[in-house]
Amino acid sequence: MLQITPHVRILVAIEPVDLRKGIDGLAQLCREKLQEDPFSGCLFVFRGRRATTIKLLQFDGQGFILAQKRLSKGRFPWWPGGNGPARSLEAYQAQLLVAAGNPDTQAAPMWRRVS
Repeated sequence: MLQITPHVRILVAIEPVDLRKGIDGLAQLCREKLQEDPFSGCLFVFRGRRATTIKLLQFDGQGFILAQKRLSKGRFPWWPGGNGPARSLEAYQAQLLVAAGNPDTQAAPMWRRVS
């Protein structure tokens, strides 16, 4: 089961990829393009060229989990830009991204002191 928790490192690939790739092809992209270890437990997020589909890849210690979300209408409106290979997100931002929202919207602070 794929879990997006605050202690998971989340990397979003900036460039779109060929989503016909399976686990092995995406793991190879993690090594070559993102220069990250796919066995690290990091959650990798990839987008297709048409921006209607994303794939999430994560190693959970026993094997890889590959999840795909394809929108029936519309596209994923937000995607990171820049000149690096990937952008890091917080857990709440990744949940917004999977829900086809904008992770850059302002949210409550991550930690609040309880009085």
